Amino acid sequence: MTLIQLSYLITIAETGSLNKAAEQLYVSQPSLTNAVKELEKELGVTLLYRSGRGVTLTNDGVEFLHYAKEIYHQYESLMKRYGKGGSYKKKFGVSTQHYSFAVKAFVDMAQEYDMSKYEFAIKETKTREVIHDVSTLKSEIGVLYLSDFNRKAMGKLLSAAHLEFHPLVVCRAYVYLWRGHPLAGEPSICFEQLAGYPCLAFDQGDDSTFYDAEEILSTSEYAQIIRANDRATMLNLMVGLNGYTLCSGIICEELNGKEFVAVPFQDEGPNPESAMEIGYITRKSIVLSEMGEKYIAAMKRYLAAV
Repeated sequence: MTLIQLSYLITIAETGSLNKAAEQLYVSQPSLTNAVKELEKELGVTLLYRSGRGVTLTNDGVEFLHYAKEIYHQYESLMKRYGKGGSYKKKFGVSTQHYSFAVKAFVDMAQEYDMSKYEFAIKETKTREVIHDVSTLKSEIGVLYLSDFNRKAMGKLLSAAHLEFHPLVVCRAYVYLWRGHPLAGEPSICFEQLAGYPCLAFDQGDDSTFYDAEEILSTSEYAQIIRANDRATMLNLMVGLNGYTLCSGIICEELNGKEFVAVPFQDEGPNPESAMEIGYITRKSIVLSEMGEKYIAAMKRYLAAV
């Protein structure tokens, strides 16, 4: 049974004539007749009753036509979406912790394409959702960081989700705050200086642990802490409450503006837990799409320039 045979039978039923069906299908009548006979032989039933007045469907033919139309309409829908000139758009998605450089790289990648022909998506979200999105292929690439503190726990999560971590850059902790903050002009900032200001952290949900935190040194004691869900709110809290957050220091002024600064964080002594290894995650053994390759290249270019 072939789709061509189904198409032939549907057209014969609609026209009620082998001659008219052959004309509409641009095939010879003998070819059309033979195709239907081969289908009847394969099925072991008679589909058409032939007479001098034309052709009509047998009872078996009426029942078979119902299913044939369903199958052929599904085929036509597939071709309309995926065939040449179809409506299907290639998809590419990224899920990331809250990094402005990851968004900037996404912008640079997307600008290389006619976006009317693609479906692009980027989501700044919780750490566990980054992992989930990539493991379920909702996103092709995820961006997050590892440190000596969370590496073992995160490694187990990534392994269980069949994901691989690919390092991009290693950086020390910075204090991120707005230019009007009393400490913005300091050459470096320690915890003692930050005691009177609220620490800002991205909310990771009720079931989160210290290992899920986006901010480095998440187990430190903070006299004041405020959790937010998005980067815009975080920036507003920096201005309104003189809040701060600990980050990688890789800030994209083009997207975040010039009203914020990153000042080196001064730890009390050598602390390997204050180093962030930022990278991207993918499904194991996956072959990256062209968009994925370009996105990673854009991240590497940006990080090499800062």
